Amino acid sequence: MAESADMDQLLASFRKFAVHGDTKASGNELNGKNWAKLCKDCKITDGKNVSGTDVDIVFSKVKQKTSRVITFEEFQRALEDLAPKRFKGQSKEDALASIFKLVDGRGPSNVGVTVAKAAALERLTDASRYTGSHRERFDESGRGKGREGREDTVEHTGYVGAYRDAGTYDHKTKPEK
Repeated sequence: MAESADMDQLLASFRKFAVHGDTKASGNELNGKNWAKLCKDCKITDGKNVSGTDVDIVFSKVKQKTSRVITFEEFQRALEDLAPKRFKGQSKEDALASIFKLVDGRGPSNVGVTVAKAAALERLTDASRYTGSHRERFDESGRGKGREGREDTVEHTGYVGAYRDAGTYDHKTKPEK
């Protein structure tokens, strides 16, 4: 095995990937999805010698039969299994040291995460272009009206809801003197 400082770095990387994407994770166990992400982000998966299938097979091999996660010790065994396959020309110890260097201190990356383009986002969220009932939910400046925009409010004026000439009855029916 490697030195104590290297193990601390390896444990730190393990914990970073163990909690990635799961707010309830303790950081002591790594699931299969995050194991595959670790292998991809740390460039253990190279497409030639080690594929995604190899990563999944090693994960299944080192975990306990009834478990869906691996511990740090099982994680080390998984790296030991992948090292000779990833670094074919090196001795087992050198391959293990090389694979530990790939993982040391690394964390999950967000490269390749889809982000909406600004122009499309602006067009879709421009409240002035809304039609129908959706237009009623926003004022002229584009701010939401809240409950007033979602629910019909009852006005006890004696007129029907959408009547435009409310309050003009007296002016129309009484002749002027």
